[in-house]
Amino acid sequence: MAIRTMKLSSVCFLLLYLILTVLAGRDFYKILGVSRSASVKDIKKAYRKLALQLHPDRNQDDPNAQDKFADLGAAYEVLSDEEKRKQYDAYGEEGLKEGHQSSHGDIFSSFFGDFGFMFGGNRQPAGRDIPRGNDIVLDLEVTLEEVYSGNFVEVVRNKPIAKEAPGKRKCNCRQEMRTTQLGPGRFQMTQEMVCDECPNIKLVNEERTLEVEIEQGVRDEMEYPFIGEGEPHIDGEPGDLRFRIKVLKHPVFERRGDDLYTNVTISLVEALVHIVRDKITKPGARIWKKGEGLPNFDNNNIRGSLIITFDVDFPKEQLDDQQKDGIRHLLKQASSQKVYNGLQGY
Repeated sequence: MAIRTMKLSSVCFLLLYLILTVLAGRDFYKILGVSRSASVKDIKKAYRKLALQLHPDRNQDDPNAQDKFADLGAAYEVLSDEEKRKQYDAYGEEGLKEGHQSSHGDIFSSFFGDFGFMFGGNRQPAGRDIPRGNDIVLDLEVTLEEVYSGNFVEVVRNKPIAKEAPGKRKCNCRQEMRTTQLGPGRFQMTQEMVCDECPNIKLVNEERTLEVEIEQGVRDEMEYPFIGEGEPHIDGEPGDLRFRIKVLKHPVFERRGDDLYTNVTISLVEALVHIVRDKITKPGARIWKKGEGLPNFDNNNIRGSLIITFDVDFPKEQLDDQQKDGIRHLLKQASSQKVYNGLQGY
């Protein structure tokens, strides 16, 4: 009897666990591989990385690829939205309010473009001569702080979209050779423009929000492509949109590669009494702090140096004879005047 009771309780516990698991829904944090305390920036970085790995075009041999990609898009859509995330944290997936859900393709295209992401690097099959719209290159200004820490920048783009319109239009126009018989054994060949008839279309501006990741250590003039976000072509594919990085000048730091340079002005008293360094600080003296510069773009675990150059602010007031004698007595330094070519060798 006791054994049967134990078996029954085990079955009940298993059923309860399965019910709770179903009600709880998917674990969006686990899908994205982030902790429950992850910031929106961390969530975006995780999605961008996994979206490339799990995209169905890259996993055509995996029958579950589409489902995995859909789960990833759903996880990002909820956890990147403050209100949806609060609702999910409190009540799970089943507790989310019903409403409009963005397609996972829309989410993916906001990071990579709208015309499909071809992992081979070529957007059209070989042998096809498909006309394309012009590419667009836009400068994207970023701060040195964003280069240091990384960031995601939202860019609103008014993109012309082709919509169906009443009527027909000429399309796929091409030059063809036409042969006309003029008489016995006489022929004339002429070149004619031949066009097909296609449904008419019109271009309508639609507002889109693109997510541009400013990666740590990004360099000036680097470009981030968005496939198919350029100028449209009425009979072909749209061009691409490329954001070209422009790092803004900083009021304190100068960037040279991964190193940061800055100048610090100290008073003569500070230079003499060792407040800043462990020895007297001369004008033009430098301190190198390794590993405190910018992260390297190719390997964020490597950082450049911070180079600090000291300037000494000498007193502006004229000294009287008594003050001059006091300084000579204090420093105990004899006169030393040396004239030489300070630029020799440069």
